[in-house]
Amino acid sequence: MSGKPIIVLVRPQLGENIGKAARAMLNFGLDEMRLVSPRDGWPNPSAGPAAAGADVVLEKAQVYETLADAVADCSNVYATTVRKRGVTKPVLTPEQAARDIVAAPGRSALVFGPERSGLETEDVALARAIVTAPINPEFGSLNLAQAVILCAYEYSKHLDLVQPTVEDLLPPAPQEEFEGMFEQLCDLLEPRGYFEPHSRAAATRRTLRTMLTKPAWNHLELRTFRGVLSSLRRKPGPREERPD
Repeated sequence: MSGKPIIVLVRPQLGENIGKAARAMLNFGLDEMRLVSPRDGWPNPSAGPAAAGADVVLEKAQVYETLADAVADCSNVYATTVRKRGVTKPVLTPEQAARDIVAAPGRSALVFGPERSGLETEDVALARAIVTAPINPEFGSLNLAQAVILCAYEYSKHLDLVQPTVEDLLPPAPQEEFEGMFEQLCDLLEPRGYFEPHSRAAATRRTLRTMLTKPAWNHLELRTFRGVLSSLRRKPGPREERPD
């Protein structure tokens, strides 16, 4: 696998957008940013707060006078734009570009234009391919950070990133625990005539079992539900009067 792509922002206008782009990058494992002639100079005090903790990206960011200088050490340059700008080049989706970057030898750069106007024809001419996301033709208005996050996310699929919520999920409970809950439920339903007529009792139990196995309950969920059933089994006591 080749090295991670460099994110190049050409003539970015607002420090906040540079910070938001840095935040988008680091969320998906990218940390090398290059800036080409940022309008308000660099460093920019507005970038830090917008980066929301992605300071390492901003601290390492390098500034260049021209795009040609910024990508001089890159073998594979991809220009992100919704318009071809009068040049004929292969057009890739962010997903296709990510696959290319992973497979291609040498360094790669994803180039993003200024917020208001996007990349100029001369900028696009330096790239080997154009990257364009499928987008509503009647409203193609991604901001800079959104464009960065689309490309960074597609590349991140090739990294060993961990989905945060996966670690918090408990595995499904053993079948024995489910059977205990199911029998407890049936014992409560039986005296209330739920399984009548008796000729349909087996089919009713089977349908109930099928419905309850769909969630793949973990042991905490089963324990909670059995607590509910135990509460239903108890006869209600006298209700306490609440003080005014």
